[in-house]
Amino acid sequence: MRTNRRQFLGVTLAGVGAAAASAEPSTGAAIAGAPAAATAATAATAATADEDSRPLPVVTPDLPTLQPRRIDADGVKEFHLVAEPVRRDFLPGRPVDCWGFNGTMPGPTIEVTQGDRVRLVVENRLPELFAMHWHGFEIPIEMDGVPGLTQDPIAPGETFIYEFTLHQHGTFFYHSHMAMQEMMGMIGLFIMHPREAYAPRVDRDFGLIFQEWALRPNSNVPNTLEMDFNWFTINGRAGPSTTPLLVRRGERVRVRMVNLGMDHHPIHLHGNTFETVATEGGRIPRAAWQPGNTVLVGVAQARDIEFEAKYPGDWMLHCHLPHHMMNHMVAMVGPMQMRHGTSDDAPQVPGFPQDMFMAMDSMVEKPETRGLRPTWTGGMMGMMTLVRVLEDDLYDAIQADIAARRNGEVA
Repeated sequence: MRTNRRQFLGVTLAGVGAAAASAEPSTGAAIAGAPAAATAATAATAATADEDSRPLPVVTPDLPTLQPRRIDADGVKEFHLVAEPVRRDFLPGRPVDCWGFNGTMPGPTIEVTQGDRVRLVVENRLPELFAMHWHGFEIPIEMDGVPGLTQDPIAPGETFIYEFTLHQHGTFFYHSHMAMQEMMGMIGLFIMHPREAYAPRVDRDFGLIFQEWALRPNSNVPNTLEMDFNWFTINGRAGPSTTPLLVRRGERVRVRMVNLGMDHHPIHLHGNTFETVATEGGRIPRAAWQPGNTVLVGVAQARDIEFEAKYPGDWMLHCHLPHHMMNHMVAMVGPMQMRHGTSDDAPQVPGFPQDMFMAMDSMVEKPETRGLRPTWTGGMMGMMTLVRVLEDDLYDAIQADIAARRNGEVA
Protein backbone atom coordinates (compact mmCIF):
# COMPACT_ATOMS: atom_id res chain seq x y z
CA MET A 1 0.00 0.00 0.00
CA ARG A 2 2.72 2.49 0.99
CA THR A 3 4.72 1.84 -2.14
CA ASN A 4 1.83 2.77 -4.40
CA ARG A 5 1.15 5.99 -2.51
CA ARG A 6 4.78 7.01 -2.72
CA GLN A 7 4.89 6.21 -6.40
CA PHE A 8 2.19 8.84 -6.81
CA LEU A 9 4.77 11.42 -5.71
CA GLY A 10 7.61 9.76 -7.60
CA VAL A 11 8.23 12.50 -10.11
CA THR A 12 8.27 15.11 -7.35
CA LEU A 13 10.78 13.22 -5.26
CA ALA A 14 12.85 11.88 -8.16
CA GLY A 15 15.57 14.46 -7.64
CA VAL A 16 16.26 13.27 -4.10
CA GLY A 17 16.44 9.64 -5.15
CA ALA A 18 18.68 10.43 -8.11
CA ALA A 19 21.07 12.39 -5.92
CA ALA A 20 21.25 9.54 -3.44
CA ALA A 21 21.88 7.04 -6.23
CA SER A 22 24.74 9.03 -7.69
CA ALA A 23 26.36 9.68 -4.30
CA GLU A 24 26.37 6.07 -3.02
CA PRO A 25 27.53 2.81 -4.60
CA SER A 26 24.96 0.08 -5.04
CA THR A 27 24.48 -2.20 -2.05
CA GLY A 28 25.75 -5.21 -3.99
CA ALA A 29 28.92 -3.41 -5.03
CA ALA A 30 29.57 -2.21 -1.50
CA ILE A 31 29.68 -5.74 -0.14
CA ALA A 32 31.25 -7.62 -3.02
CA GLY A 33 31.92 -11.25 -2.25
CA ALA A 34 28.99 -11.61 0.17
CA PRO A 35 26.62 -14.55 -0.32
CA ALA A 36 23.84 -13.81 -2.82
CA ALA A 37 21.07 -14.28 -0.24
CA ALA A 38 22.77 -11.96 2.22
CA THR A 39 23.37 -9.36 -0.48
CA ALA A 40 19.72 -9.49 -1.56
CA ALA A 41 18.53 -9.18 2.04
CA THR A 42 20.82 -6.22 2.66
CA ALA A 43 19.67 -4.57 -0.56
CA ALA A 44 16.03 -5.03 0.45
CA THR A 45 16.75 -3.52 3.87
CA ALA A 46 18.51 -0.55 2.27
CA ALA A 47 15.63 -0.03 -0.16
CA THR A 48 13.13 -0.11 2.71
CA ALA A 49 15.18 2.37 4.70
CA ASP A 50 15.43 4.68 1.69
CA GLU A 51 11.70 4.50 1.11
CA ASP A 52 10.93 5.15 4.77
CA SER A 53 12.98 8.35 4.59
CA ARG A 54 10.82 9.77 1.81
CA PRO A 55 7.79 11.93 2.63
CA LEU A 56 4.31 10.75 1.72
CA PRO A 57 2.29 12.54 -0.95
CA VAL A 58 -0.45 14.78 0.42
CA VAL A 59 -4.07 13.82 -0.24
CA THR A 60 -6.35 16.83 -0.78
CA PRO A 61 -9.91 15.43 -0.88
CA ASP A 62 -12.02 16.71 -3.79
CA LEU A 63 -8.98 18.40 -5.39
CA PRO A 64 -6.34 17.22 -7.88
CA THR A 65 -2.57 17.32 -7.55
CA LEU A 66 -0.68 19.16 -10.30
CA GLN A 67 2.18 17.21 -11.86
CA PRO A 68 5.16 18.98 -13.47
CA ARG A 69 4.67 19.63 -17.19
CA ARG A 70 8.33 18.72 -17.61
CA ILE A 71 11.62 18.45 -15.73
CA ASP A 72 14.59 20.10 -17.44
CA ALA A 73 17.95 18.44 -17.85
CA ASP A 74 19.22 20.65 -15.04
CA GLY A 75 16.39 19.47 -12.76
CA VAL A 76 14.07 22.49 -12.93
CA LYS A 77 10.47 21.37 -12.43
CA GLU A 78 8.02 23.28 -14.61
CA PHE A 79 4.38 23.64 -13.59
CA HIS A 80 1.62 25.33 -15.60
CA LEU A 81 -1.22 27.21 -13.90
CA VAL A 82 -4.16 28.81 -15.71
CA ALA A 83 -6.22 31.41 -13.84
CA GLU A 84 -9.78 31.11 -15.12
CA PRO A 85 -13.49 31.11 -14.22
CA VAL A 86 -14.60 27.85 -12.61
CA ARG A 87 -18.07 26.55 -11.76
CA ARG A 88 -18.00 24.58 -8.51
CA ASP A 89 -20.81 22.63 -6.84
CA PHE A 90 -20.68 23.44 -3.13
CA LEU A 91 -23.53 20.95 -2.69
CA PRO A 92 -25.42 18.84 -5.22
CA GLY A 93 -27.61 21.27 -7.13
CA ARG A 94 -25.84 24.35 -5.72
CA PRO A 95 -23.36 25.49 -8.39
CA VAL A 96 -21.29 28.59 -7.71
CA ASP A 97 -19.43 30.62 -10.34
CA CYS A 98 -15.97 31.07 -8.84
CA TRP A 99 -12.51 31.83 -10.11
CA GLY A 100 -9.77 29.24 -9.76
CA PHE A 101 -6.93 27.48 -11.52
CA ASN A 102 -6.78 24.67 -14.09
CA GLY A 103 -10.50 24.05 -13.99
CA THR A 104 -10.82 23.63 -10.24
CA MET A 105 -11.47 25.78 -7.18
CA PRO A 106 -9.44 25.78 -4.99
CA GLY A 107 -6.58 25.27 -7.39
CA PRO A 108 -4.62 22.02 -7.69
CA THR A 109 -2.13 21.07 -5.01
CA ILE A 110 1.54 21.48 -5.92
CA GLU A 111 4.10 19.24 -4.20
CA VAL A 112 7.86 19.74 -4.39
CA THR A 113 10.91 18.86 -2.30
CA GLN A 114 13.15 21.15 -0.31
CA GLY A 115 15.99 22.28 -2.58
CA ASP A 116 14.00 22.02 -5.81
CA ARG A 117 14.17 24.76 -8.39
CA VAL A 118 10.73 25.38 -9.88
CA ARG A 119 9.38 27.27 -12.86
CA LEU A 120 5.72 28.28 -12.66
CA VAL A 121 4.16 29.36 -15.95
CA VAL A 122 1.03 31.32 -15.04
CA GLU A 123 -1.51 32.23 -17.73
CA ASN A 124 -4.33 34.73 -17.18
CA ARG A 125 -7.68 33.76 -18.72
CA LEU A 126 -9.65 36.06 -16.44
CA PRO A 127 -11.44 39.17 -17.70
CA GLU A 128 -9.17 41.43 -15.61
CA LEU A 129 -5.60 41.98 -14.42
CA PHE A 130 -4.07 39.46 -12.05
CA ALA A 131 -0.82 38.44 -10.31
CA MET A 132 0.17 35.40 -8.25
CA HIS A 133 1.61 35.61 -4.75
CA TRP A 134 3.56 32.71 -3.21
CA HIS A 135 2.49 33.00 0.40
CA GLY A 136 5.32 32.65 2.91
CA PHE A 137 7.97 31.80 0.32
CA GLU A 138 11.47 33.16 0.89
CA ILE A 139 12.23 34.03 -2.73
CA PRO A 140 13.64 36.97 -4.74
CA ILE A 141 11.51 40.11 -4.50
CA GLU A 142 10.79 40.19 -8.24
CA MET A 143 9.05 36.80 -7.86
CA ASP A 144 6.80 37.81 -4.92
CA GLY A 145 3.78 38.52 -7.12
CA VAL A 146 2.51 41.89 -5.85
CA PRO A 147 1.08 43.81 -8.83
CA GLY A 148 2.44 47.32 -9.16
CA LEU A 149 5.11 46.77 -6.52
CA THR A 150 7.18 43.79 -7.61
CA GLN A 151 5.84 43.25 -11.14
CA ASP A 152 3.39 44.53 -13.70
CA PRO A 153 0.07 42.72 -13.40
CA ILE A 154 -0.62 39.94 -15.88
CA ALA A 155 -3.11 41.20 -18.47
CA PRO A 156 -5.92 38.98 -19.78
CA GLY A 157 -4.49 36.55 -22.31
CA GLU A 158 -0.91 37.04 -21.15
CA THR A 159 1.52 34.79 -19.28
CA PHE A 160 4.11 35.44 -16.58
CA ILE A 161 6.88 33.03 -15.60
CA TYR A 162 7.96 32.75 -11.97
CA GLU A 163 11.16 30.83 -11.23
CA PHE A 164 12.99 30.30 -7.95
CA THR A 165 14.75 27.76 -5.72
CA LEU A 166 12.99 26.50 -2.60
CA HIS A 167 15.00 26.01 0.59
CA GLN A 168 12.07 25.85 3.02
CA HIS A 169 9.84 22.94 3.94
CA GLY A 170 6.28 22.87 5.25
CA THR A 171 2.70 23.83 4.36
CA PHE A 172 2.37 26.89 2.13
CA PHE A 173 -0.08 28.18 -0.46
CA TYR A 174 -0.40 30.31 -3.57
CA HIS A 175 -3.12 32.88 -4.24
CA SER A 176 -4.06 35.89 -6.29
CA HIS A 177 -2.83 39.12 -4.76
CA MET A 178 -6.01 40.99 -5.68
CA ALA A 179 -8.29 40.92 -2.61
CA MET A 180 -11.57 40.47 -4.46
CA GLN A 181 -10.05 37.68 -6.54
CA GLU A 182 -9.08 35.89 -3.33
CA MET A 183 -12.74 36.01 -2.30
CA MET A 184 -13.66 34.47 -5.66
CA GLY A 185 -11.64 31.40 -4.68
CA MET A 186 -8.16 31.88 -6.14
CA ILE A 187 -5.99 29.81 -3.81
CA GLY A 188 -4.17 26.47 -3.85
CA LEU A 189 -1.95 24.41 -1.55
CA PHE A 190 1.80 24.39 -2.13
CA ILE A 191 3.57 21.67 -0.16
CA MET A 192 7.35 21.78 0.27
CA HIS A 193 8.40 18.36 1.50
CA PRO A 194 11.58 18.04 3.56
CA ARG A 195 14.40 16.03 2.05
CA GLU A 196 13.70 13.35 4.65
CA ALA A 197 10.33 12.66 6.24
CA TYR A 198 9.54 14.30 9.57
CA ALA A 199 9.76 12.14 12.68
CA PRO A 200 7.68 10.44 13.86
CA ARG A 201 6.66 9.30 10.42
CA VAL A 202 2.97 9.54 9.45
CA ASP A 203 0.94 6.97 7.53
CA ARG A 204 -1.56 9.51 6.13
CA ASP A 205 -1.09 13.13 5.10
CA PHE A 206 -4.12 15.28 4.22
CA GLY A 207 -4.54 18.90 3.09
CA LEU A 208 -7.59 21.11 3.73
CA ILE A 209 -8.41 24.69 2.64
CA PHE A 210 -11.05 26.72 4.52
CA GLN A 211 -13.06 29.43 2.74
CA GLU A 212 -16.23 31.44 3.26
CA TRP A 213 -18.64 33.01 0.80
CA ALA A 214 -21.45 35.54 0.53
CA LEU A 215 -24.09 34.17 -1.84
CA ARG A 216 -27.27 36.16 -2.19
CA PRO A 217 -30.67 34.70 -3.15
CA ASN A 218 -31.01 33.80 -6.84
CA SER A 219 -27.31 34.38 -7.48
CA ASN A 220 -24.52 31.92 -8.29
CA VAL A 221 -21.81 34.59 -8.14
CA PRO A 222 -20.11 35.34 -4.79
CA ASN A 223 -20.52 38.90 -3.57
CA THR A 224 -16.88 39.77 -2.94
CA LEU A 225 -17.72 43.09 -1.24
CA GLU A 226 -20.07 41.50 1.28
CA MET A 227 -18.77 40.50 4.72
CA ASP A 228 -21.88 38.70 5.95
CA PHE A 229 -20.89 35.19 4.89
CA ASN A 230 -23.46 32.43 4.60
CA TRP A 231 -21.55 29.57 2.97
CA PHE A 232 -18.51 27.83 4.45
CA THR A 233 -16.45 25.25 2.59
CA ILE A 234 -13.57 22.80 2.91
CA ASN A 235 -11.69 22.20 -0.35
CA GLY A 236 -14.54 23.85 -2.24
CA ARG A 237 -17.31 21.66 -0.80
CA ALA A 238 -19.80 22.24 2.00
CA GLY A 239 -20.80 19.46 4.37
CA PRO A 240 -22.19 16.89 3.80
CA SER A 241 -20.65 17.00 0.30
CA THR A 242 -17.10 17.04 1.66
CA THR A 243 -15.23 13.77 1.10
CA PRO A 244 -14.27 12.04 4.38
CA LEU A 245 -10.64 11.45 5.33
CA LEU A 246 -10.06 7.68 5.46
CA VAL A 247 -7.50 6.09 7.79
CA ARG A 248 -6.88 2.67 9.29
CA ARG A 249 -7.11 2.27 13.03
CA GLY A 250 -3.64 2.53 14.53
CA GLU A 251 -2.17 4.79 11.85
CA ARG A 252 -0.47 8.10 12.53
CA VAL A 253 -2.23 10.93 10.71
CA ARG A 254 -1.25 14.45 9.67
CA VAL A 255 -3.83 17.05 8.64
CA ARG A 256 -2.56 20.30 7.07
CA MET A 257 -5.04 23.17 7.27
CA VAL A 258 -4.92 26.54 5.48
CA ASN A 259 -7.34 29.43 5.92
CA LEU A 260 -7.71 32.09 3.24
CA GLY A 261 -10.80 34.10 4.04
CA MET A 262 -12.07 36.86 6.32
CA ASP A 263 -12.81 34.82 9.47
CA HIS A 264 -10.74 32.82 11.92
CA HIS A 265 -11.72 29.18 12.37
CA PRO A 266 -11.36 27.18 15.62
CA ILE A 267 -11.09 23.70 14.11
CA HIS A 268 -12.22 20.88 16.39
CA LEU A 269 -11.66 17.14 15.98
CA HIS A 270 -14.03 14.83 17.83
CA GLY A 271 -12.80 11.82 19.77
CA ASN A 272 -9.06 12.37 19.37
CA THR A 273 -6.30 14.41 20.97
CA PHE A 274 -3.82 15.83 18.49
CA GLU A 275 -0.66 17.89 18.65
CA THR A 276 -0.10 21.08 16.67
CA VAL A 277 3.26 20.42 15.01
CA ALA A 278 3.67 23.15 12.38
CA THR A 279 2.54 26.60 11.26
CA GLU A 280 2.88 28.54 8.03
CA GLY A 281 6.41 29.26 9.28
CA GLY A 282 7.41 25.60 9.21
CA ARG A 283 7.88 22.72 11.63
CA ILE A 284 7.66 23.51 15.35
CA PRO A 285 10.42 22.06 17.58
CA ARG A 286 9.02 18.94 19.21
CA ALA A 287 9.38 20.31 22.74
CA ALA A 288 6.92 23.08 21.78
CA TRP A 289 4.18 20.90 20.24
CA GLN A 290 0.80 21.72 21.77
CA PRO A 291 -1.73 18.98 22.61
CA GLY A 292 -5.42 19.70 22.15
CA ASN A 293 -8.58 18.88 20.25
CA THR A 294 -9.23 22.40 18.90
CA VAL A 295 -6.78 24.64 17.08
CA LEU A 296 -7.38 28.20 15.88
CA VAL A 297 -6.50 28.63 12.21
CA GLY A 298 -6.37 32.37 11.66
CA VAL A 299 -6.70 34.28 8.42
CA ALA A 300 -3.78 33.56 6.06
CA GLN A 301 -2.39 30.97 8.46
CA ALA A 302 -1.53 27.28 8.20
CA ARG A 303 -1.64 24.72 10.99
CA ASP A 304 -0.50 21.10 10.83
CA ILE A 305 -1.84 18.64 13.38
CA GLU A 306 -0.81 15.02 13.99
CA PHE A 307 -2.43 12.25 16.02
CA GLU A 308 -2.57 8.51 16.49
CA ALA A 309 -5.87 7.14 15.13
CA LYS A 310 -6.51 4.80 18.07
CA TYR A 311 -10.28 4.98 18.28
CA PRO A 312 -12.46 3.52 15.52
CA GLY A 313 -15.41 5.62 14.41
CA ASP A 314 -16.62 8.41 12.17
CA TRP A 315 -15.23 11.50 13.87
CA MET A 316 -16.36 14.98 12.89
CA LEU A 317 -13.77 17.64 12.00
CA HIS A 318 -15.30 21.12 11.86
CA CYS A 319 -15.09 24.80 12.65
CA HIS A 320 -16.66 25.29 16.07
CA LEU A 321 -18.18 28.71 15.41
CA PRO A 322 -21.92 27.92 15.32
CA HIS A 323 -22.56 30.05 12.23
CA HIS A 324 -19.82 28.25 10.34
CA MET A 325 -21.11 24.82 11.31
CA MET A 326 -24.42 25.42 9.57
CA ASN A 327 -24.68 27.27 6.25
CA HIS A 328 -27.34 29.97 6.50
CA MET A 329 -27.51 29.14 10.24
CA VAL A 330 -29.81 26.24 9.40
CA ALA A 331 -30.05 24.15 12.56
CA MET A 332 -32.10 21.22 13.76
CA VAL A 333 -34.51 22.94 16.13
CA GLY A 334 -37.67 21.71 17.74
CA PRO A 335 -38.98 18.33 16.62
CA MET A 336 -37.07 18.14 13.33
CA GLN A 337 -37.42 14.66 11.87
CA MET A 338 -34.87 12.55 10.00
CA ARG A 339 -37.61 10.92 7.92
CA HIS A 340 -40.89 11.69 6.23
CA GLY A 341 -43.31 12.24 9.09
CA THR A 342 -46.96 13.07 9.41
CA SER A 343 -48.81 15.73 11.32
CA ASP A 344 -50.26 13.05 13.56
CA ASP A 345 -46.94 11.86 15.02
CA ALA A 346 -45.01 15.16 15.05
CA PRO A 347 -44.77 16.73 18.54
CA GLN A 348 -46.34 20.16 18.69
CA VAL A 349 -43.98 22.97 19.68
CA PRO A 350 -45.38 26.47 19.11
CA GLY A 351 -43.22 28.65 16.91
CA PHE A 352 -41.18 25.85 15.33
CA PRO A 353 -41.67 23.96 12.08
CA GLN A 354 -43.52 20.75 12.84
CA ASP A 355 -41.70 18.52 10.39
CA MET A 356 -38.74 18.99 8.05
CA PHE A 357 -37.26 16.28 5.88
CA MET A 358 -33.47 16.47 6.09
CA ALA A 359 -32.23 13.15 4.70
CA MET A 360 -29.63 13.83 1.95
CA ASP A 361 -27.64 10.60 2.16
CA SER A 362 -28.26 9.44 -1.41
CA MET A 363 -27.42 12.88 -2.85
CA VAL A 364 -23.83 12.77 -1.58
CA GLU A 365 -23.23 9.02 -1.68
CA LYS A 366 -19.70 7.98 -2.70
CA PRO A 367 -17.37 5.10 -1.80
CA GLU A 368 -15.91 7.12 1.09
CA THR A 369 -19.34 7.30 2.78
CA ARG A 370 -19.89 3.53 2.75
CA GLY A 371 -20.92 2.20 6.15
CA LEU A 372 -22.11 5.51 7.61
CA ARG A 373 -25.36 5.23 9.52
CA PRO A 374 -28.59 6.27 7.75
CA THR A 375 -29.44 9.99 8.06
CA TRP A 376 -25.81 10.87 8.83
CA THR A 377 -26.12 13.92 6.59
CA GLY A 378 -28.68 15.56 8.89
CA GLY A 379 -25.95 16.87 11.18
CA MET A 380 -23.46 17.77 8.45
CA MET A 381 -23.66 21.27 7.05
CA GLY A 382 -21.14 24.03 6.48
CA MET A 383 -17.45 23.81 7.34
CA MET A 384 -17.49 20.14 8.29
CA THR A 385 -15.99 16.85 7.22
CA LEU A 386 -15.32 13.43 8.76
CA VAL A 387 -12.19 11.59 9.81
CA ARG A 388 -13.16 7.93 9.47
CA VAL A 389 -10.96 5.65 11.57
CA LEU A 390 -11.72 2.24 10.10
CA GLU A 391 -10.97 -1.39 10.78
CA ASP A 392 -9.11 -3.20 8.01
CA ASP A 393 -12.11 -4.96 6.45
CA LEU A 394 -14.18 -1.80 5.91
CA TYR A 395 -11.14 0.23 4.88
CA ASP A 396 -10.17 -2.37 2.28
CA ALA A 397 -13.74 -2.61 0.95
CA ILE A 398 -13.95 1.15 0.49
CA GLN A 399 -10.58 1.28 -1.26
CA ALA A 400 -11.76 -1.48 -3.60
CA ASP A 401 -14.86 0.61 -4.41
CA ILE A 402 -12.71 3.66 -5.10
CA ALA A 403 -10.39 1.68 -7.38
CA ALA A 404 -13.34 0.17 -9.27
CA ARG A 405 -14.82 3.61 -9.93
CA ARG A 406 -11.46 4.98 -11.00
CA ASN A 407 -11.13 2.13 -13.49
CA GLY A 408 -14.66 2.62 -14.80
CA GLU A 409 -15.89 -0.69 -13.44
CA VAL A 410 -18.78 0.90 -11.52
CA ALA A 411 -21.39 3.12 -13.14
